[in-house]
Amino acid sequence: MTIAFVHSVLVTSAVWTPLLKELSTLGHDDVVLLSPPGFGAPLPANFGATLDDYRSWLIDELSRFDAPVDLVGHAMGGGHVLEATMARPDLVRSWVSDSIGGYEPDFVWHELAQIWQTPGDGERHLEELFAGGVGDRAARMVEWGIAEPAAGVIALGQGAEMSKAILALYRDAVPPKLHERGRDLPNVASRPGLVPVATEDHTMGSVAIRHSAAERVGARAVELQGIGHWWMVEDAPQGARMLSEFWNSL
Repeated sequence: MTIAFVHSVLVTSAVWTPLLKELSTLGHDDVVLLSPPGFGAPLPANFGATLDDYRSWLIDELSRFDAPVDLVGHAMGGGHVLEATMARPDLVRSWVSDSIGGYEPDFVWHELAQIWQTPGDGERHLEELFAGGVGDRAARMVEWGIAEPAAGVIALGQGAEMSKAILALYRDAVPPKLHERGRDLPNVASRPGLVPVATEDHTMGSVAIRHSAAERVGARAVELQGIGHWWMVEDAPQGARMLSEFWNSL
């Protein structure tokens, strides 16, 4: 069974490298990495980088496979996973998303997202974050919890295109848009789902919100105790075991 991974903002598909090595030892080698436009893949001139644009992009990518896939997404990539599964569950055998809490009515965007959603502030923040050479950007990723060599590979993909995509996507997702789109969230219940709950990740809403959203769609929620936002890097063996156990149970 093909496993398709969709990463989030600020990074490229290199963020999955530690996790994929662990999954390979568990027998999961049929892997495809899908890079959203602007995040390790070119940003077409006519691509608006909105929620709808990324949903259409992912549906197009999934339509190329001969059979439904096991779909995995992280943060905004997890949002793309849920959006595509809501619209086209027939393309998915199972889904994994750690960002399902964003569709709950009491979800509040984290501080960084609110900066990106603010004209002027968002541009300045990303200009500073992506300033300097590859080494400078890689060092900032290490500070954020992404170890080398993945940090260096990710830094190669950071720049003006990624900034443009981040600002467009987050400004399209200001409240109450996610809550409104969440009315279709029960559609994902037609496919088995897994919600990784990294307890030290404070960007995805509270632990309680993530459990509540998972329960609402009948998904399995698994807590990753003491792990933060980049759970696929911070503790790749634990993440791989969690995913493998889920897929083996299907």
